Amino acid sequence: MGEFIDLLLLRAGYNSAVVVAGAALLGLAAGVIGAFVLLRKRVLISDAISHATLPGVGLAFLAGVALTGNGRHFGLLLLGAGASGALGVLLVQAIKDHTRLPEDSAIATVLSLFFGAGVVLLSHIQTLPVGGQAGMNGFLLGAAATMSLDEAQLVGAAALAVLALAALLGKEFGLVCFDAGYAAALGWPVRRLDLALLVLLLAVVAIGLKTVGLILVVALVTIPPVAARFWTERLGAMVALAGGFGALAAWLGAAVSSLLPGLPTGAVIVLVAAALLVLSLLCGPARGLPARLRRVTA
Repeated sequence: MGEFIDLLLLRAGYNSAVVVAGAALLGLAAGVIGAFVLLRKRVLISDAISHATLPGVGLAFLAGVALTGNGRHFGLLLLGAGASGALGVLLVQAIKDHTRLPEDSAIATVLSLFFGAGVVLLSHIQTLPVGGQAGMNGFLLGAAATMSLDEAQLVGAAALAVLALAALLGKEFGLVCFDAGYAAALGWPVRRLDLALLVLLLAVVAIGLKTVGLILVVALVTIPPVAARFWTERLGAMVALAGGFGALAAWLGAAVSSLLPGLPTGAVIVLVAAALLVLSLLCGPARGLPARLRRVTA
């Protein structure tokens, strides 16, 4: 128990403290961006982005092996994941614009295609006579305990950059989320703002691969803002609460995963986030059980 408390209080050594702090910053960024994504009703696209990153990770590993002999270069893997995720988003948009398929069908098609290609690439990588391929499965379910100091610092710095951009565009995102037509009538570039939101979402997904894993990172983007919705009707408060819930879930999950390395980090973080969601459902004054009871008895 004492070791767990030390991890939570960032007293378990510099490396462990940086990993836990980096995960918390990732959770904060995921919650903040997720709040705008939820209000914009674009949650499904985050699932497509996360699954579309897998072939990019595999190709980046192969490129790293060919160029430097090191396929586990974290920066190169993030670039590959980001490029692949962006391609997935563009393909979803192209299918939606040039066919009669609805967006959810386009997302399901792209998600399945890219994830299948990624699984084939990972299976091929496992057969290669090179080092580092054994840890590639950590990108599926998360493995914060195996993160190096440089990787944790990169995750934290990228999360801070995402938060800074979200703060800069928060007012514009808020108006587009609640009334895109009015924003367009005022002359605001709605499509560009939507694109900016997707870019920030893509960044969160890419930097969250090693911590949460591509399968479960969508939960870190979705569950905290859903939980925050039970507590308030105000946008600013909801965004702040979503960020706080995301940071708390990632902080606790990364600490538990560091203490028990056999547990997948992403699953632990999602379980903590789900517990916060249940608590919000039971206690949230705006849309939770107390609000429902007030309406029934009124």
